[in-house]
Amino acid sequence: MSVALPEYYFRVRENGAFVFRVDTENRQRRIDMDQIAVVNIRNGEIRAHGDRELSPRDLAEIKDWMEQRTKVLAQRDIDDIHRAVDHLNLTAHWVQSRASEEQLEEVTDALLMAMHDLRSVLVRKKADRLTKNRKV
Repeated sequence: MSVALPEYYFRVRENGAFVFRVDTENRQRRIDMDQIAVVNIRNGEIRAHGDRELSPRDLAEIKDWMEQRTKVLAQRDIDDIHRAVDHLNLTAHWVQSRASEEQLEEVTDALLMAMHDLRSVLVRKKADRLTKNRKV
C-alpha cells in the first residue's frame, strides 16, 4: 500500500514555521526534507532559506498554508476563551463547595486581581462597541 506524501512539510513553531520540500525521488528511496523557507505568521514574512529562490508555486503553497494556519489559530483562541469561561464556573463551584480556608487564602488575591483586570477590559471594549454602533 502506497501513501502519497505531501510536496511540502511545515514544521510549526511559535510564530510560524520552517518550510521543507519533501523529496522521495532519490536513489535510496528515502524521504528527504530540504528546508526552503522560514515563515513568520505575525508579520507575514516569508524568507527563503539560504541563497534559494522560491518558485511561484512555493510561494503559493506557503501563502495558502499561512492562511489556513491563521484560521486554525484564531479558532483555537476562541476555543481557549470558551474553556476559560468553563474554568471560571468550575472555580466558582470549587470556591463555594470544596475550597479550604488555606486554599482560598492562597488564590483569592490573584483571582480577584485577574478578574478585576478582565472585567475592566471587557467593560471598556463593550462601551467602545456600543459607542461605535451609535455613530453608524
